Amino acid sequence: MSKKILITGGAGFIGSHVVRLFVNKYPEYEIYNLDKLTYAGNLKNITDIEKAPNYHFIRTDIVDATALHTLFSIHQFDSVIHLAAESHVDRSITNPLEFVMTNVVGTVNLLNAAKECWKGNMDGKLFYHVSTDEVYGSLHDGSYFLENTPYDPQSPYSASKASSDHFVRAYYNTYKLPVVLSNCSNNYGPNQFPEKLIPLFINNIRNYKPLPVYGKGDNVRDWLYVTDHALAIDDVFHKGKTGETYNIGGFNEWTNLELIKVVCKAMDKKLGRPEGESENLIVYVTDRAGHDLRYAIDANKIMKELGWEPSLQFEEGIERTIEWYMNNQQWMDEVTSGDYAGYYAEMYGNK
Repeated sequence: MSKKILITGGAGFIGSHVVRLFVNKYPEYEIYNLDKLTYAGNLKNITDIEKAPNYHFIRTDIVDATALHTLFSIHQFDSVIHLAAESHVDRSITNPLEFVMTNVVGTVNLLNAAKECWKGNMDGKLFYHVSTDEVYGSLHDGSYFLENTPYDPQSPYSASKASSDHFVRAYYNTYKLPVVLSNCSNNYGPNQFPEKLIPLFINNIRNYKPLPVYGKGDNVRDWLYVTDHALAIDDVFHKGKTGETYNIGGFNEWTNLELIKVVCKAMDKKLGRPEGESENLIVYVTDRAGHDLRYAIDANKIMKELGWEPSLQFEEGIERTIEWYMNNQQWMDEVTSGDYAGYYAEMYGNK
């Protein structure tokens, strides 16, 4: 069955992998990639599929409600996979209003556009909202986040995502808009902007720069390779029950310090350096404000109901991730230098 799917944030880290999967796996679908192209959005993440006949790029800011209504009117999207978001916690502490505008107002603008376009005929329609495990707050015992765990966001970022989750559920309950949600643990893999821990440290190790560790490095995160997340999104989109939430995680917990040491060891091996050399770059810095102690997802619901499970263990995923960054130094140089703007102008002019 043919579908017109709007994927927001499709030039970003997770979004680019979702766009690639859907374009390649479902040639009968028309895939529309909507992205504002902020610092974290990069069309070079998806050059391999940009000429596919079922792929279309739209540069638009989801904060622009009028533009969204126009796009829905013209293209008559029947599905939305909403990934566009400001996502870096440190940036949210510096500028929380930017996160409110994109993550909350932008989400409500999309919900309104979908509701208006689909009014009178919700059959076959779906608004899929992709969220984060950070909305649940911090775990201080051996428990796990479940789909019904009460929300307790601790940072402006997680508060903005929690708010957007609530609005999506409110539109389901109030307007009967067909929605589904997922909340995922930390992702890693190719194409991640190097403000995030793993690509930042890969780049710093390569260039003999310090590896800043918050506090004592004892904060725990559950890690999932990004293509496994994309496959989970595929399953939720096609098999998830309307109105339901699915937690997506890797059953793969590491303290930040443990994770950094794994990266250091793998990088020493890759670069032919003496084992332990990269660990000497670790420096401990003042802890992040409101730093959650532990995140851990119970992904049994999606595994049992939809048949999804993670395919990679962390050590294998890290090897693949390091290999990608080492083979794509030009990508790293461009996203850290701002040269990407020239590529956009060359490819798309002023559109």
